[in-house]
Parts: sequence; C-alpha cells; structure tokens
Amino acid sequence: MKILVSGASGLVGNAVVGRLSSRGAHVLRLVRKPSPDQSSEILWNPQKGIEAAGKLEGLDAVIHLAGEPIAEGRWTEDKKRRIRESRVVGTKILAEALAGLERKPSAFLSASAIGYYGSRGSEILTEESRPGDDFLAEVCREWEEATTPAARAGIRTVQMRFGIILSSKGGALTKMLMPFKLGIGGRLGSGEQYMSWIAIDDVVGVVEHLLDTDSLSGPVNTVAPSPVTNREFTKALGDVLSRPTIFPVPKFAMRLAFGEMADVALLASQRVEPARLKASGYVFKYPELKEALRHILKE
Repeated sequence: MKILVSGASGLVGNAVVGRLSSRGAHVLRLVRKPSPDQSSEILWNPQKGIEAAGKLEGLDAVIHLAGEPIAEGRWTEDKKRRIRESRVVGTKILAEALAGLERKPSAFLSASAIGYYGSRGSEILTEESRPGDDFLAEVCREWEEATTPAARAGIRTVQMRFGIILSSKGGALTKMLMPFKLGIGGRLGSGEQYMSWIAIDDVVGVVEHLLDTDSLSGPVNTVAPSPVTNREFTKALGDVLSRPTIFPVPKFAMRLAFGEMADVALLASQRVEPARLKASGYVFKYPELKEALRHILKE
C-alpha cells in the first residue's frame, strides 16, 4: 500500500509510520519543512495548500494527524486561533486536494478528539451523542466537517475521535510521571471527572483496523472500553509506580495556572464508549487501565 501520513513526527504519527513500514507499506510524509532526504516527503502549508499536489495521485490511503498541540501553554486568543486553524483549515485543504484527484485514495482517516462531546459528567457517550458547546467541542465539530469534500468525492472518510493517549514517549502520561514518581501526585479537582484513555499500542491497532475495515466510515471513538474517573486513574498510576497519591490539585490552582484550558481540557468529564470499534470486531490489546500502565511504564 502507498499511504500518506501528516503529523508523522508526532507521538501518534511516529508510531503509526513505524507500524505501517513494518507491514511493508510505502509511507509518504506530508511535511511543512523538507528534510535532507526528500524522497518520501510531500511539502505543504496547512494554511495555504500542497506543493506539487499531483504527487498525491495513486495513494491507497491518507492518515491525517497534524494539528497545533492543545495542552501546551495557556490558551491566549492567538493560541486558540492556531488550534482551530491548524485543524480546520489544514484538514479542508487536504480533503479538497484529495477530492480533486483523478485517482483518489480509497480511505481518508482524519484525527478528531473526544473533546467533540464537551464535558458531560457520567453520561455514557457514543458516536451518536450530540456535540458539546465549549471551545474544544466547536473546534472538533468544525474539524470533522472539514473532511466533507473527501467524503462527497466518494472517499471512505473516518473521523478518529481520540481520547487521552497513554505512552511513555510523550503526551499526557509523561507530564504526569514526575510528580507521581516523587510521591506528590494526586487527583485533579474533585477527581470525579471521567477520563477516556487509550494505550498507544491500541491507537496503532485501531488505525490498522480502520485501514482494513471497509465498512467503517464517519466518527469512530478511539478509546479503550473502560473509562475511569480521575480519582481511579490517580490510584492506578500510584499503585503501578508504588507511590502515594495524597496531594490533590484544587480547581482554583488549576484555573490560576491554566485558565480556560483547565476547565475545558483538564477538568472536563467524558465517559466515552468505543461502540463502533467493538461492533466492528476490534479486539483491544489493553482494555484495562492498570494492565496498560504496567505495559507502558516498563518500556
């Protein structure tokens, strides 16, 4: 297979490229800056377009993972603009380019996030649930709508709604590890907010499954089948590390440090069910949190 990946240098992209290459796929990277070896790269500007778009002809699939990091720094108006535009504008540019090809790819897998649902307490959320109304929910809704040109052109289009991705190589877990290893980790706020998570191994497995499952299109919740509260997550991580977890971080301190991001990203509650993945027969490698943490943290 000939597969194009955007965001290939990120946490998910790097893992996906490695797995696809090991399967014998010919992987091309959609990049903003060329490397010394440009033979496997296609240049683009996520705000303007794709250089030499003709190179997209003949692709079997496209996996779109690029986007401004959400959980880095406070959400200034400029940061929020970059978060939105890097997802919405870039996705629309890519979807329109694919739609205009003479030889279109058979599949377009585009990242999204469970932020689509907003903060919903203990409500069980499936792909059929309504969207939320906060900043991230609005971004995710527009992000997914930006894939429409590809879908209308007959390309099987999937929006992967990622939960919290657990990995030892980056992301949320690595930011948590230091205080927990020092014995000063603890729940965030009340600790009652739900966290829908997924191990990086299963993220890669889901991407493979989506590439191979022609019956799947539209939104797919890319989370493990056992969401936990932040209190439960905190205890599980402490147990795996053999450290106490007695230092909670109060809401006011989080809001003081992170502003709007604290409520929308860190304290939001999303109890998400991977209904379509389970119905399509995907078997999770790490369905339970402690098992996933033990595997990840021994790497």
